[in-house]
Amino acid sequence: MNSQKHLENTMLIVMGDHAQTLNGDHGGGTSEEVETCLFAWMPRSLPSSISSIFHPSTCGLGLNGKNICTSTMQQLDFAVSISALLGIPFPFGSIGRVNPELYALSPGSWDRQWLPASFYEDPSSDLKMWKNNYAHVLCINSWQVKRYIDSYSATSVMGFPSDDLHYITKLYNEAQSRWSDSKNRSCKPENGTIDEFSDFLLSFATLARSAWTEFDMKLMGVGLGIFIISIIFHLFVFERVQSLSNVYDNKTQKSSNHLQIYVAFLLVAVRAVSFLSNSYILAEGRVANFLLATTAIGSIRSSLVYGKIKKHDLVFLILIILIRFGIEKGMSKQAATNPFLNYDSGSDFDLKWLPSLFEGHDFVTLLPEISPMIILFLLSFLSCKYITSTVHSRCIKWVVTVGTMLSYLFIATFWLSERSFAPKMVYVIGLSLFVLNFVLRYLGILEKGETVQRLRSLALVMVSAWSPTILILLGKQGPFVVLVCIIAGWSIISSKNKGLLDDCKMGPISVMQWSLLAICLFYQTGHWCTFDGLRYGAAFIGFDEFKVVRQAILLFVDTFGISHILPIFSLPFLVTIPNSSSSKGRDKTVIFLNLTQVYLLYGLITAITTTFTVLCVAIQRRHLMVWGLFAPKYVFDAIGLLLTDVLICVSALYYC
Repeated sequence: MNSQKHLENTMLIVMGDHAQTLNGDHGGGTSEEVETCLFAWMPRSLPSSISSIFHPSTCGLGLNGKNICTSTMQQLDFAVSISALLGIPFPFGSIGRVNPELYALSPGSWDRQWLPASFYEDPSSDLKMWKNNYAHVLCINSWQVKRYIDSYSATSVMGFPSDDLHYITKLYNEAQSRWSDSKNRSCKPENGTIDEFSDFLLSFATLARSAWTEFDMKLMGVGLGIFIISIIFHLFVFERVQSLSNVYDNKTQKSSNHLQIYVAFLLVAVRAVSFLSNSYILAEGRVANFLLATTAIGSIRSSLVYGKIKKHDLVFLILIILIRFGIEKGMSKQAATNPFLNYDSGSDFDLKWLPSLFEGHDFVTLLPEISPMIILFLLSFLSCKYITSTVHSRCIKWVVTVGTMLSYLFIATFWLSERSFAPKMVYVIGLSLFVLNFVLRYLGILEKGETVQRLRSLALVMVSAWSPTILILLGKQGPFVVLVCIIAGWSIISSKNKGLLDDCKMGPISVMQWSLLAICLFYQTGHWCTFDGLRYGAAFIGFDEFKVVRQAILLFVDTFGISHILPIFSLPFLVTIPNSSSSKGRDKTVIFLNLTQVYLLYGLITAITTTFTVLCVAIQRRHLMVWGLFAPKYVFDAIGLLLTDVLICVSALYYC
């Protein structure tokens, strides 16, 4: 390139994304992993006056005998430096400073060919020209950063401390005043214009770094300590309730129940420890599905010991396999080809999986249309059957049955005609049933019957109030997902009653399976723990205009409905659907102690996994993917834990 005259004003810049350690690690927070290399070269030699910009200690002769300078710069400065070299506007969100050494490599910053001839007589005119241009660039650079500061301070909830902002503003005003004065005379080094603009930019970069990237280790330690103390207290309360349950239930043999508790917590520990690896966080749905399959295989092996495989164990294992395929499709980020992210009345299923032998046939075209309707009809039939057979109060039975059937009818109407009134009616009916449940509960109307029967009715009515809303938000995948949830729940309850848990009323492994199933359904429905994993289209089902609170509620229900709301409100089924012969005559205190154990264990499982998420974020706070992977996972788990605690409290008020 040196011999090419037309390339003398060309600059070559090569920059890597990040480096790695000697053993190949390249995603952590060490300096070897977060630093990178930038190579800048131009064929034109720098004038001697411009070479003085580079510190003598950074320059030396290379292998080819030419002068090579090695320096350092903040990655924060890269975007604005390249923008200055290209002569394009600075990025609005960039708060870096144009690097003087990189800017000096550009001939346009010091070339005198367009200046009067008198400038050629002064050897230092190149340096004067560069300083004038660089001061002008820093002025624009500082103006852009100040504009960003004002915009951020006006819109941010937290913002920067007022004292720091006052100091930064003072630096900017002083630099601007110096620049205005220097416009009336030649910009000389002693004017300090460059230094003052640099002080302003470097000071704000330091302030932003301390506010955005430096973590308060004391607060992090306090938060993690609170988590650990709460888990210890949780374990103490759980053990206390377990002891009371044994006393009231006249249990003498505890080895089986204790063994299941150990196995359940072993599974919790395996899943929680996996959060310390970013690879496992990305594959959380697969890990949960693997652990759930492990429990199913263990149950089948236990059945083989008795010489007979239970049908519910085989059904559960088959469902887990189907859920795994759903997770693979749901975790795919190719939303355009993901049929589960569709909300129109057309096909919600990808036909590519069908053998080519069947392509072109009419039933292939009709299958995506009629299969959700068929499953929806089946769900409405099951709901009507179980509501009429479980709820004894005629008035409540009639209200809940009619409300549920109307909701399913409106869902089918929406899928066929896309009428916006249908989803609104589903939301109104669901909210009305939810409020009515609490009103009737505290009026004593739902207090009739035995304790087990009453709890079963309360749980069924609560689930019936929430199911249609969650189902319509999930789109046409909703009926299939809800049906899978029902069958899997039946399998878990059947395994509890007919497997190893004949002598205990609260099965720890069953609660663990319930929790793992909820996680699997979260990923099967197309969600994942990143902000681009939110299904924003669900927030506008039934509405065309945007209202912050309304759309936020719908998006929240869509995100956490199938993984938190339904599983937690349906936990009483683990206690209230044992063998009918053993459930009759059970003491009310024993039943509520068992229900308390179930909710305590479910909350404890969530708290332990969230604690390890917090620990992972604390360890990986300097990781390159902290904001892209670990922080969103932490936000989802923290909100999930908060929602779990709130729902458990609501359940305690409703069921007890």
